[in-house]
Amino acid sequence: MANSLLINLLQIFLLFLSFSTHALGLLKFHVIDVHALTSKNVCSPPKDMERFRSVKPTLAIVNRHGPCSTLHSVEKSLEQILSIDQSRVDSIHRQISAISGTGKTSGPLSSSQITAQSGGSFGVGAYIVEIGIGTPSKTLTLLFDTGSSVTWTQCKPCLRFCYTQHDPIFDPSQSSTYMNVTCNSAPCNVVNNNSCSGSSCLYGVRYGDRSYTVGYYAEDTLTLTPDVIHNFRFGCGQNNNGTFGEVAGLLGLGPSSESFVSQTSDKYQRVFAYCLPALSSSTGYLNFGSNSDISNTNRTPITKQPNSGLYYYITMTGLSVAGDTLPISSTVFSNAGTIIDSGTTITQLPPDAYQALRSAFREHMTQYKMVPGISMFDTCYDFTGFDSVTIPTVGIQFLNNVSIDLVPNGILYAISSSQVCLAFASNSDPSDTGIFGNVQQKTFNVVYDIPNGEIGFSPEAC
Repeated sequence: MANSLLINLLQIFLLFLSFSTHALGLLKFHVIDVHALTSKNVCSPPKDMERFRSVKPTLAIVNRHGPCSTLHSVEKSLEQILSIDQSRVDSIHRQISAISGTGKTSGPLSSSQITAQSGGSFGVGAYIVEIGIGTPSKTLTLLFDTGSSVTWTQCKPCLRFCYTQHDPIFDPSQSSTYMNVTCNSAPCNVVNNNSCSGSSCLYGVRYGDRSYTVGYYAEDTLTLTPDVIHNFRFGCGQNNNGTFGEVAGLLGLGPSSESFVSQTSDKYQRVFAYCLPALSSSTGYLNFGSNSDISNTNRTPITKQPNSGLYYYITMTGLSVAGDTLPISSTVFSNAGTIIDSGTTITQLPPDAYQALRSAFREHMTQYKMVPGISMFDTCYDFTGFDSVTIPTVGIQFLNNVSIDLVPNGILYAISSSQVCLAFASNSDPSDTGIFGNVQQKTFNVVYDIPNGEIGFSPEAC
């Protein structure tokens, strides 16, 4: 009897051990529905509607190309999407190199240069929010971008050119609180490429894909329901070119003094948080101030750089695949530095880091047929005929022992079931700054706590 009981206990122990090992193994892999990698045709509401409604001010974030968007999106090929994204990456690298004096140049923006530009598409895979400007308030759909600081919208009259946008173009003559910023004033002196027209301050911004906006630098009331922000400074663009995808302009959340974050520091203490949804058919959020969900986040320092006024720098320290830390020297990341950017789609890694990631990922995917790459993607698979697939987890480590595991939609980029690619890219030069892009940020609550010099991450937020 005792022997029988002992045998039963031993069997239970072995079964538990087997189950535990299996469970631990699953932590290293994602078993995913292939269809879950692509967006639906119907918009999904925020994951936590009660929280979304209770935290104020909270703006809904949607992908401008998805069914949650009110914009009439023009379909683009993947080659176009990645080419436009690469234009932004190249522009960021030129800006940083010019400031740090490493040889690449990006000259100042002159009016002659601007008007000669034919413009291209501005960003792809970008996320939009709705805000109000003027008195009475007019609702405008803007891109939100942590890699830009000047907020701007198209304004009447369009002196040379305005592109087609979904919302009515803002008419400053219909706002009782609108005024131009005075030339040679402190706000005028810090705005991008400023000049003067009489006593009024002018601004100009040129983007990496040759899109641009030029006009008066102005002040007016900005509304984030229920909050009202008086004397908010923004660009009132009267010469704008580029395929902006029917957005009315841009909400700049960068670190510079002219950004929304800096201008509203008294009200929101330079704290904001956002969550980018896993699919373009889902809804995320952007909120500001002490009401932002800043607790329970793993925090890494915002590191200081000579050009920290342009971008938010964080220190990437390592990568893991299927739970195993890859053998990458920390200097590979520290030599070039890394920025976090909501406007860049695909994370850009130093060449050595990308090669290590690609090699390890491929080792765990030998059961699937590889297919030719496309554009910056060189590790792609054919999942035709599979209802579900198993992929290794991918983790990213940052300073302060912060480690995040990416969701499947942050690891793979699905063109179709027959071409699903590893969603990372390699910088062409080891000295180029790394970029932590928006695909890898999906579903994380990303908190920017500027006063404490930290950026935090918490999973499964939207």
